[in-house]
Amino acid sequence: MTVITRSLWNYMDKVLRERPLVYLNGPRQTGKSTLAGNLPGTTNYLSFDSPVVLTAARADPAGFIRSLPADRLNIIDEIQTAPELFPFLKMAVDEARGQGRGRGLYLLTGSANLMALPRLSEALVGRMSVLTLLPFSTSEYLQTGRNFIVNLFDDTLEYRRYGAGPELPELMAAASFPEPALHPDMDRIRWFDDYLSTLLQRDVRTVADIRNPLRAVTLLSVLAMRAGGLLNNSLAARESGLDVKTYERYKGAAINTFIIFEVPAWSKPNRLAKRFTRSPKLFFTDVNLLTYLLRRDMGDIYRNDRITMGRLFENFIASEIMKNAAPLPDLSVSHFRTSDQKEVDFVLERADGGTVGIEVKLSGSPDKHDFAGLKVLREAAGDRFRRGVVLYPGTELVSFGEELWALPLPYLWEN
Repeated sequence: MTVITRSLWNYMDKVLRERPLVYLNGPRQTGKSTLAGNLPGTTNYLSFDSPVVLTAARADPAGFIRSLPADRLNIIDEIQTAPELFPFLKMAVDEARGQGRGRGLYLLTGSANLMALPRLSEALVGRMSVLTLLPFSTSEYLQTGRNFIVNLFDDTLEYRRYGAGPELPELMAAASFPEPALHPDMDRIRWFDDYLSTLLQRDVRTVADIRNPLRAVTLLSVLAMRAGGLLNNSLAARESGLDVKTYERYKGAAINTFIIFEVPAWSKPNRLAKRFTRSPKLFFTDVNLLTYLLRRDMGDIYRNDRITMGRLFENFIASEIMKNAAPLPDLSVSHFRTSDQKEVDFVLERADGGTVGIEVKLSGSPDKHDFAGLKVLREAAGDRFRRGVVLYPGTELVSFGEELWALPLPYLWEN
């Protein structure tokens, strides 16, 4: 069996040593149970996928929590299916703190964003850290151990020629859920059929009142056509055949079960007399799921449809950024767009204000015009600007001016 080391592992181990309770969430089938089950030390693992365990927990939540061993880390899988436990987890954490045992008590996992369930999350405010495990990044799949965001802030860049690396469609297919990524010959259409069906029947119903899953599929198909663009919610609702209230509920469920995510607009004090776009940009967490919803073949798109491939490539980079940002709690991600159409696809900012801009280009030969938006961002960010890069599927790392670089795709994974 192939074992992939996940980049979140060390950070999660660190947080467990500091906090009483950690909630590990993320899309279904990303390896949360595997990651939790391979932690070092003595653990006690329970899964609410077991009907017996789930029934017992719901029947007597106070007794269930009291029955868990106090001398080891208790791992509870699919915790969102037993909301009755949360008040008693709170009491158990407070009692343990009073006894001087305030670290590494519980690791909860789930396929829904707990912050979308206020009556549950509020019970554990101040007691819980939330981590997110996403599908494989390219560096995880290739096992290079690299976090390109850390390097992008800290590296001293200089000219370099990289090896060609995998073909882009192959790379994008590998940066996916563990099962299809590790079994490239499997029937992916069937896998995503089953995945989406399970997701809509189980996880989505946890975070929203979804009475018609087929309407949710229609909405996802409409959103798939808008991946990488500014989201016009009124238009998307109309094309989905949903009223605005229902549309917002369904879209919220898709966000809170990690099918899609939004990148907010950059909005910081700046020295420019310009207005900035406030609309978020929409992306899918997994580009292979996006391709499935488009009912397209990625290889065919790569060969014959450069416009769609450009959108897929930007979505791929968006998901790579979010995967590498997961163990970096002080990092925020936004997009930059002025009212006169100067834009940067992604702006990364550290808590200390350090700012990096990333513009994504499918072209194999960036030119000076590709840096126009990055120059405006540099002026707007002022002293906080660390560098701006045009990320492209080439092999040469080349300077285009003061802290402006053409950044080849292999920088994401190659040390």
